[in-house]
Amino acid sequence: MGTPDVQSATELKTMAELPAFAGARHGDTPALRFKRGGEWQECSYRELEEVVRGLAGGLIDLGVGPGDRVCVLANTRPEWTHAALAISCAGAIVVPIYPTNSPEECEWVAGNSGAVALIAEDEHQLDKVRAVRERLPDLRRLVVMDGEAPDATPLQQLRGGGGDPAELERRVAGVSAQDPLLFIYTSGTTGPPKGCMLSHGNGTALCDMVEQLGIVRPGDVSYLYLPLAHVFAQLIELSGLYLGATLAYFGGDTKQIIPELQDVCPDYLPSVPRIFEKLYALATAPLEKASPEEREQFAQAVKLGVKVRALEARGEPIPDQLRGPFEQADNQIFKKVRSLFGERLREANTGAAPIAPEILEFFYAAGCPVMEGYGLTETTGVGTVCTREHFRFGTVGRPIPRVEVRIGDDGEILMRGPNVFVGYWRNEEATREVLDDDGWLHTGDLGELDDDGFLKITGRKKDIIITAGGKNLAPANVENDLKQSRWISQAVMYGDRRPYPVALITLDPEEIGPWAREQGLAEDLAALADEDRVRELVQGIVDDVNKRYAQVEQIKRFAILDHDLSQETGELTPTLKVKRNVVYDRYEEVFESLYAR
Repeated sequence: MGTPDVQSATELKTMAELPAFAGARHGDTPALRFKRGGEWQECSYRELEEVVRGLAGGLIDLGVGPGDRVCVLANTRPEWTHAALAISCAGAIVVPIYPTNSPEECEWVAGNSGAVALIAEDEHQLDKVRAVRERLPDLRRLVVMDGEAPDATPLQQLRGGGGDPAELERRVAGVSAQDPLLFIYTSGTTGPPKGCMLSHGNGTALCDMVEQLGIVRPGDVSYLYLPLAHVFAQLIELSGLYLGATLAYFGGDTKQIIPELQDVCPDYLPSVPRIFEKLYALATAPLEKASPEEREQFAQAVKLGVKVRALEARGEPIPDQLRGPFEQADNQIFKKVRSLFGERLREANTGAAPIAPEILEFFYAAGCPVMEGYGLTETTGVGTVCTREHFRFGTVGRPIPRVEVRIGDDGEILMRGPNVFVGYWRNEEATREVLDDDGWLHTGDLGELDDDGFLKITGRKKDIIITAGGKNLAPANVENDLKQSRWISQAVMYGDRRPYPVALITLDPEEIGPWAREQGLAEDLAALADEDRVRELVQGIVDDVNKRYAQVEQIKRFAILDHDLSQETGELTPTLKVKRNVVYDRYEEVFESLYAR
């Protein structure tokens, strides 16, 4: 089997060197910004290095050895970063666990990885581990970030343990580029999660690529709310610290993300589509009651904004005939949009799921460019990306430096480069299925490359619906268009071997509530799902979307679910992607009833 080249052009040989490197290079620059008692506080790079060294020494004293696996079970917060960097410095491997995982899911990750220690956020997360600990023979030590527990060492105490500085230096020096840095368990829309082994070389190579592309820059403030158990958040965290950016952690309440953006004023925002969809719905809500003429004026303003921003990006002058109308549109529309992000946003990135080109065009016109990218856990989170200099709406960009992309005979996207993972932990068969002898990763996604090298995702091999008439349909496109509506939270298309496609639709509880009040209806989702006026509202959305597709691709019937899909019920991944097989199985009777009418 081919082994990917993971040599990096960075000054780092491994990510175990990152705390000392960043402490020396960036010194008193703020590394981390976080909320304590409602107030924003900061930690410098020099202070970060000191904290990490203390924790790494404590982990070594706790018995963590080179190559050991240590789980981190916590929400996105500074202590997550402290712990992960310390684990790497101790020569061990970081194994993230989503804080939304059930006890059984925690058991799978900790058990499959053979973790010897686990660092949990608080008593609530510890309880999940306690519930399954008898089935985890390798797990010797528990550490807790907040509070105290009789069976866990407080993280603060671990930091004060001291340790042998010479041993810590030996541990850092003993790590090689080929050694595993992370085992990230795919949240997976099908089957049990697999542990993706990402190496230190993968990490340093990605830091180099981010620097070359200028996505994150020294001195940037990056707002981080994504779960650090996700590879995209890991990529931004590690590359940001390498480059001297400031990581601003969200305060823990997802409803406060927009107010916090206005507090933090980030230069860079990594996100998943759902946040941008919410912001788009918020910014365009007035159009719901606008006249056709006003809607057309809005559409023309966006077209004008896209044209002007493209001229600015190329360094070309703005013609006088465009300047006046653009300034008017900017004052009336776009300034308000920029204020949602805190006024200073240079660039945002979105990935993990499709996003409508109309949303990207809108934010680009407003001066808040949201650049789409594509990657998997198996590619250390990225493989292609649009940049401000090189982008094309409706694509996920071009390959990042030193990464190759080609399309297989069956339309599958293949990728090769220093971003490609080592393999799946304790699962050689699964590794051979996706990584061939020439080092090409078979992504499972379908796509097309245009003449300029921009990649367009056309579907997922396993998600393709083949109708009874033999027509291949990619459900993500229709689903994504339906979710553009502010009223719709999730849409799941169904129709394999069936005469026509149908859909399961859920209402957005935050948006449908105020609408229901205006209509004099109860705000309860269960009641609204059976309400004729709600069905008329959704039917109008479905009709509008159907106009964009061939007849065979159109949704013929739909059902409105009386609740939303969620992570807690196992229907969504932590990045809010639908677990299609779970939804198909759980709501099979609902889907099938749509063919019985």
